[in-house]
Amino acid sequence: MKKRKLKIFTIIVIIIIFLYFIYNLISGIIYKNKMKEISQYTSNQMIDYTLNNNENSIISIAIYDENGITYNVYGAEYNLNYDYEIGSITKTFTAMLVSKAIDEGRINLDDNISNYLELENRYYPTIKRIITHTSGLKPYYLSFQKIKNYFTGENDFYNISKEQLLEELNKTKLEDRDYNFNYSNFGVSTLGLVLEKVYDKNYNNLLKEYLEQLDMNNTTIATGTGNLSGYWKWNEDDGYIPTGAIISNIQDMSKYLEILITSDENCVIKTQEPLKDVNVVNEIYDMFDVNVDSVGMTWMIDNKNNIIWHNGSTTNFNSYIGFNREKKVGIVVLSNISPQKDVNMTLIGNRIMHELLY
Repeated sequence: MKKRKLKIFTIIVIIIIFLYFIYNLISGIIYKNKMKEISQYTSNQMIDYTLNNNENSIISIAIYDENGITYNVYGAEYNLNYDYEIGSITKTFTAMLVSKAIDEGRINLDDNISNYLELENRYYPTIKRIITHTSGLKPYYLSFQKIKNYFTGENDFYNISKEQLLEELNKTKLEDRDYNFNYSNFGVSTLGLVLEKVYDKNYNNLLKEYLEQLDMNNTTIATGTGNLSGYWKWNEDDGYIPTGAIISNIQDMSKYLEILITSDENCVIKTQEPLKDVNVVNEIYDMFDVNVDSVGMTWMIDNKNNIIWHNGSTTNFNSYIGFNREKKVGIVVLSNISPQKDVNMTLIGNRIMHELLY
């Protein structure tokens, strides 16, 4: 009897796995076909499609061109003060802090991070390899807290301390070479530790001081609050803050965009220069002519279309920033829409960039 029950259970499990595989296969085919169709849309058609499929969604857009900044707000009343999580665009601010530290002679791009952090006596990646996502460090490392966050629906990186980051670093065993591009939240977070060491100051304070210099007074480290909903929860001293914890609005992000396009400061320009060719392949990106040919200091560089860009996403927000310094055009797209939806802001923002450039 027991053997028969076990056999039946095994058959049921196999059937469930098979059906799950078939479901994902069919869903993937449907999704790709829909993306092929949407890839022919104009940016306005993409925005309309996205808003029609997402209730209570808001998209705020800032365009910089020869006329200065132009704003548009879709899906809600015209308000430039909506608070958006910008997710991984936070990394570009961390990169700017690193670039400033290099300018000040505090950090060398080719230095090993063990020059600054107390680590085991073996090879660790260089600043350059980490900031271009070619260090070999994983996107993140599993821990009890990480698993707990997943099952409780929390921010994936909530309550993971700086001490835990150091512990994971001490466990890593990597070769002294450039690895294939592998986007690493963990890696960029370790740069926050380096910044704290060389300035003897908390990362949050370093970022706050820099945001004040940029006159971005409505941009802060996330506190789980704002005038929208669904924000990630963070602790003030979480280790992953340097990789994705900023909240901002479209006006402040347009100031940042203008600085990226027009500033002649060495630390700004250096972040955008290509440091490593990576030639990332992404089937959906290819449909929309979104390219990652090389990487600067966290910035993705589309050599084909001469677009420097980055995106960001959290559970309920996704965003995009892209620009062309030569033609002095750029865009910021912020939304309170899950990145899992059909048309994310990277595709919309990139389409608008193409319309501006061509």
